[in-house]
Amino acid sequence: MTRPAIQFYDHNNRPIASAGGYDGAGDGMAGQTRGWSPSARTADAALLPDLELGNARAEDVVRNNAYGANAVQLHIDNIVGDLFRLSYKPNWKRLGIPEEEARAFAREVEMLWNEIAEDPGCYLDAERKRTFTMMIREGVGTHTRVGEIMRVPIWTDSFDSPIRTAIKTINPQRVSNPDGTMDTPRIKGGVEQNRHGAALAYHLRNASEYGLGSGLGYKWERIPRFTRWGRPKFIHIFEPFGEGQTRGANQFLNVLEQMQMMPKMQKTKLQNAIVSAMYAATVESDLDSKEVFEMLGAGKASTTMTNYLSKQTQYYDEVNLKLGGVNVPHLLPNTHLNMQTSGNVDNGYVELESSLLRTLAAGTNSSYEELSRDFRQSSYSSNRASMLVSWRYYKGRRKIIAARDATMIFRLWFEEMVLSGQLRLPRAKMDLYDALAAWTNCTWIGTGRMAIDGVKEVKEAILRIEAGLSSYEKELANMGEDYQEVFAQQVRETEERRKAGLTPPIWAQVEAFAPQEQPQEA
Repeated sequence: MTRPAIQFYDHNNRPIASAGGYDGAGDGMAGQTRGWSPSARTADAALLPDLELGNARAEDVVRNNAYGANAVQLHIDNIVGDLFRLSYKPNWKRLGIPEEEARAFAREVEMLWNEIAEDPGCYLDAERKRTFTMMIREGVGTHTRVGEIMRVPIWTDSFDSPIRTAIKTINPQRVSNPDGTMDTPRIKGGVEQNRHGAALAYHLRNASEYGLGSGLGYKWERIPRFTRWGRPKFIHIFEPFGEGQTRGANQFLNVLEQMQMMPKMQKTKLQNAIVSAMYAATVESDLDSKEVFEMLGAGKASTTMTNYLSKQTQYYDEVNLKLGGVNVPHLLPNTHLNMQTSGNVDNGYVELESSLLRTLAAGTNSSYEELSRDFRQSSYSSNRASMLVSWRYYKGRRKIIAARDATMIFRLWFEEMVLSGQLRLPRAKMDLYDALAAWTNCTWIGTGRMAIDGVKEVKEAILRIEAGLSSYEKELANMGEDYQEVFAQQVRETEERRKAGLTPPIWAQVEAFAPQEQPQEA
């Protein structure tokens, strides 16, 4: 026999909802969350229906909101910086190459890469407008605004370029379902997939020849992800946050409402301040409105005001009240002069704006001080803690987004250099296609971490190195430098100082302070 369910009632004879394991899934202390019933959705179900509108709003915010533009620029400057430097590290153990030979080959690859990638001729860019670093900076900015980076490698016929491989940067808003059709299990968000959710091809909407309106045409081109022999034909970089996610989510989705309202709030506050400053004084009088208007010259009797002021002047001259040598004005009977001040203009606005900026900073993973450019009320410790938290985020983005994008481009370049004979691989137990990842293994050095107090930062780095907790490579990479280049430059400078008769730098004088004892002959 089934036992009946037990139901409890409150003092108004209303059933009381049973408490769950978590308060967040209940009705709240006083029923505040009773109507909060969001539906369970997959990543694509939550993102794709409003993808175009969300991206368009994010683009508009960055164009017209100073804080939105600053958030994007912070990502670009902290993730990439002024030079995105290659640190080529072939996996010599896996390839069976002697370490010294692998190092020599790495130096040759880095030299050739820098020569081509950063050349002002912009050979890697299909549009011939961007150097490699500029391409990565643009990619990070695009990823921040719309959540993904898209590129198409092409084979050019430019005979004035040392390479035939070029990269065409694609606006992600051009990728959509052909003719605007609904999403299907096979094509979602313009991406054609297999049954496991892996991308097979991308449907790219053509750009308008005249660039009018949205700049988008009405024809679509299907581009496979890979060629038949495995060379990438479409590069798509984003960080998924859910199973089966097809497209990337932009950085501003959770703060778009606040960002859109902040400029309106600022303009409204500015208008209020202007209105308050428009009136320096007001006059209270027993006269009716018509007579007041006439006195002010707004009526037909424009001489009334002149006669009235003449009487006031005569009256004040006859009274001539003074207190300690200072005139004391005595107005006519039933007349009151009220001075208007601009006080109360703020009325808590600064605190409200600061609160919104902290929300924007949290949503864009930036520090409040950097986003608002307000360092007035922060100490060294708070500034450093805030920037270190942001730096940890930027390092992750550099590894997952910028470095992956750069490595994909580097692989295409490396493959052409080897096949064209401009690079000759060392003798190894595996060729290029047997171990492509080992041959193209590399890291990327971007901008260095900001030092608030340079002396303290340097001491900390020295202590880590001396304690064996770090290395010159890591510490110099945190400064945005390549340790091999720094060491080589130090050797050159030391030798030049010696030839010029100058004292060696302090770090090179260890032998002078503590000379090494020579072994005695037996």
